Amino acid sequence: MNMIRNKVGGENQATVTLTDGESEICRLVDRAATGDFEAFGELYSLYLDRIYRYVFYQVKDRMTAEDVTEEVFVKAWQAIDSCKGKGQTFSPWLYRIAHNQVIDNIRGQRKTVSTDVDIAGDDDPELETEGKLERERLLAAISGLSQSQQQVIMLKFIEGMHTRQIGQIMGKSQGAVRILQMRALARLRQKLDKGK
Repeated sequence: MNMIRNKVGGENQATVTLTDGESEICRLVDRAATGDFEAFGELYSLYLDRIYRYVFYQVKDRMTAEDVTEEVFVKAWQAIDSCKGKGQTFSPWLYRIAHNQVIDNIRGQRKTVSTDVDIAGDDDPELETEGKLERERLLAAISGLSQSQQQVIMLKFIEGMHTRQIGQIMGKSQGAVRILQMRALARLRQKLDKGK
């Protein structure tokens, strides 16, 4: 792990600990910011599945998710030198671009799309069918949440992000994110209890 100290006026204001993976991302972002397309290609490989999954769970359409995901990476490449904090903030910065693209897409389309999700199932057709029904029920309940609540649920429970990162992506304080999460979970519980 690497330690990065932020000095202001000669005093240590904060110490951030980076894992080796985070350090590598910092190096790749620094190289990409200087126009190194190969470094950006590595970042693309690292984040493609995560960004696609994030977009897909919001737009619920494979082709749309692919288009939006590609647009996210095009915009990221065009603006990589503006990523504040470079590698330390790259992930929230990239998710923020994805969030904005999803919002633009939703505003542009304003149509209902299918909630079909292909997730590899078991060999037992009965279990596979039961699992698919549960997923559909959960996705239907999630789609009934507000856009902000859906985003918090996806970033927290599907992407496994910390509250601080979610706040950076959504442009909200950590307290606001916690409140959104709490309300979203309460609403989901209520919807799922009604469905039983």
